[in-house]
Amino acid sequence: MTLDLNHNPRLGMGCWAIGGPFWDGDTPLGWGEVDDAESTRAIHAALDAGARYFDTASVYGAGHSEIVLGQALAGRKDVVVSTKIGVLFDPVSRQVLGTIDTAEQAAAEIDGCLERLGRDHVDMVFLHLNEMPPEEAAPIFEAMEAARQAGKIGAFGWSTDFPESVAATGHLPGFTAVQHTMNLWFPASKVRAQIARHGLLSVNRMPLAMGVFSGKYTADSLLQPSDIRTNSFDWMEYFRGGQVVPEVLAMLEAVRELLQSGGRCVAQGALGWIWATSPDTCPIPGFRTVAQAVENAGALEKGPLPAGVMEEIERLVTRPPEGAARAR
Repeated sequence: MTLDLNHNPRLGMGCWAIGGPFWDGDTPLGWGEVDDAESTRAIHAALDAGARYFDTASVYGAGHSEIVLGQALAGRKDVVVSTKIGVLFDPVSRQVLGTIDTAEQAAAEIDGCLERLGRDHVDMVFLHLNEMPPEEAAPIFEAMEAARQAGKIGAFGWSTDFPESVAATGHLPGFTAVQHTMNLWFPASKVRAQIARHGLLSVNRMPLAMGVFSGKYTADSLLQPSDIRTNSFDWMEYFRGGQVVPEVLAMLEAVRELLQSGGRCVAQGALGWIWATSPDTCPIPGFRTVAQAVENAGALEKGPLPAGVMEEIERLVTRPPEGAARAR
């Protein structure tokens, strides 16, 4: 299988959370402690439920997410795997060390991804540096093209929320996809317009708004100290200091019943909203448990929300003006 224009998967599984903790100094960048055995069971449960696309990144868990995913998918040829490069790290201390800026670093990063994944070829590699100026990203994409020519990767793209970055690079040979934020709170119309203009694939991260649109969090929910959502980064639109942003939670409560139409759970409704908004994007919700993986994959059977439900949702929601989300 491959991630290409003719075989865009409808749903992927995002593997940030299964990487476990990693840090920038004292700042947590993971999603708390994980159980690798449960992560493996969850991957297998997602496969059993029909998922065939998994997305990870070299830095998730300081390489640990790729290792767990690679071991769980060992011997599977019927899956699509994408990863991301750009952030340097120490796998022992699990500390972030900086970012890449040369073709040589990019080539070494790709080789490292392949080693951790236990594969001699990966379907897609995204640049993980959302805000890097296109002129600075040019040598990295040159290294990706060289890796594509060498048969190490099938294609490449950018994990970015900036339409101008897509406009500057979407024409490159081998540049096939853009990974970007999209959910009920952030419809991403501007970046999706550029993706469509260049005929690229849209891979949709944070489709559940870092878990808010799973429907499982309240204003009083507590998070592990090693959970990234305890931070207050400028780009973190859904949680602030470990608590759900009230405006985002209020939006969910306004449409909760509509999202559950047709027997859906809230998360399945949020994914169905994305498919109804744009049939050309592939959401990649995260997971840590078998239950979460099965629930997310169950959205495949439910499909897009009906037109009438979509109209009622749009009547009820209030969103901020669309800017560029700052997602890692």
